[in-house]
Amino acid sequence: MEATNILSFIEKRTKELENNIALGIRSNLGWDEITFKGLSILSRRLACYLIEIGINKGDKIAVLSESMPELGACLFANVLSGATSVPLDVKLTIHELNHILSDCEPKAILTSSSHLDDAIKLKDTIKSIEHIIIIDGKGANKDYVNLHTLEDKPDKKWRHRSMDKTALIVYTSGTTGNPKGVEITYRNMISQVMAVGKCFNFNSNDKMLSILPMNHLFEISVGFMSFLNKGASIYYSNSLKPKDIFPIMQQKKITFMVAVPAFLKLVKTTLEAEIKQYGKFKKAFFNFKYMLARLAKNTTLSKFLFRELRQKFGGKFKGFMSGGAPLDIEVAKFFEYIGIRIYEVYGLSEASPIITMNTDKHRRLGSVGKPIYNVKVRLDKETKELQILGDNIMKGYYNKPELTKEVIMPDGWLKTGDIARIDSHGYIYITGRIKNMIVLSGGKKVFPEEVEAVLAKSDMIEEVVVYSDIIKTGSKQGSEEIIAKIHPKKEILEKYSDDKELENVIRKEVKRLSLELSSYKRPNNVIVTKEPLPRTGISKVSRKKVKQTV
Repeated sequence: MEATNILSFIEKRTKELENNIALGIRSNLGWDEITFKGLSILSRRLACYLIEIGINKGDKIAVLSESMPELGACLFANVLSGATSVPLDVKLTIHELNHILSDCEPKAILTSSSHLDDAIKLKDTIKSIEHIIIIDGKGANKDYVNLHTLEDKPDKKWRHRSMDKTALIVYTSGTTGNPKGVEITYRNMISQVMAVGKCFNFNSNDKMLSILPMNHLFEISVGFMSFLNKGASIYYSNSLKPKDIFPIMQQKKITFMVAVPAFLKLVKTTLEAEIKQYGKFKKAFFNFKYMLARLAKNTTLSKFLFRELRQKFGGKFKGFMSGGAPLDIEVAKFFEYIGIRIYEVYGLSEASPIITMNTDKHRRLGSVGKPIYNVKVRLDKETKELQILGDNIMKGYYNKPELTKEVIMPDGWLKTGDIARIDSHGYIYITGRIKNMIVLSGGKKVFPEEVEAVLAKSDMIEEVVVYSDIIKTGSKQGSEEIIAKIHPKKEILEKYSDDKELENVIRKEVKRLSLELSSYKRPNNVIVTKEPLPRTGISKVSRKKVKQTV
């Protein structure tokens, strides 16, 4: 970001690109699009109103909405008014949202029409909330103030805040009475946008399709701020289904997407299902081209060989940025061979969130890339935990100084909680997570991610999660056992309708694959479920929820 603060960023981009499309979403009537000038106008109108109703510097404002262009105006308006944004996960229950808002005590809620009822319930229970503002609907609901009906007040003076003040509080968990709010400063945000800008040459000709919820830092820092900084247009889709997404990509000539591995796997599965329907000659020709691309490992050749298939992505598509969970290497290779690049990144909310990234200059499949601009890394000598230092490290956990001290060391380095290795060329590989580590009775340590990676190679297994439980009876009572909970692929579920037969088949498959693992790492117990495994808001399998449902 060339600007030195968020306010000058808004001003600079508005002047340079005022007539370019900034944000858009498809509605029943076509495309609703907002130019950079329109985004600025909406942001300023809302900021004026917030100041008028008594919002002061540092006051918290909750944002409860599905992804839409107006959300961008909300985030910028909060900056202009000096407020701190608290983006909320719309998939949380009222009970969970109550925990979060009781912790941060917002003064107002900005909400979409579809979540107005929840906003009203929250206002009734959270004493700090004084105002509800609807951000969409063009003023159809006359009982509440609407973003689109606010008046212009061009003479208003905006509130500058220092780089170390809190811009966002992003909650990483709302399921207990002790939610964790990550405080992200203006310095954190700017450091992320600068780093992503140095890694990729986006410009005003680029068009990004957004499918991730805007309560996640990955989407806010990268999919929103970093792309807008380069003048790119951002389009939203509230569907994760490829059949809904492909038409948008074709119509808007999308060039880039920020996604999670689960979505990439879904796209791969969709394309493979279509390829299976090819005629005998066309299928054989595809297999020949795929083999050629796999041997050549040349992006230009792959783009030429699969130019027809790539038309499904709109013809201008460059690649995916993947984060939020480990990327299956076979999924990455599939896209590489058809001429679409995947740039795997790694991070966590406490790091705003990006720490490492693959780029055109530095890419290695299977790794999470190299540290981004202005971020240093090191490994703990004993545990091999990855630790980082840089301007992207959070201010701390809101109202939890003791918890903050547990992850930010006195010398300023942040403990990521992830186990890693760094190769001789500086590429980083995440091999496990300290909190997931299973310690067996003999002292042996097992990382579930390693076991999951082996079992995920199976053509029978759709999803797998590995965890431990305490053995309650027998000679090993009190010690931990390794459990693999597995959701088989659709064709396997259809083939083996008898539950016992299905379990036997999957258990045999786990036993076969487990031969790749040391004996102590092999699952002691296999649980087969016909239901998909529970996921988080960014489609990552929730190990915590899986254990709770056992």
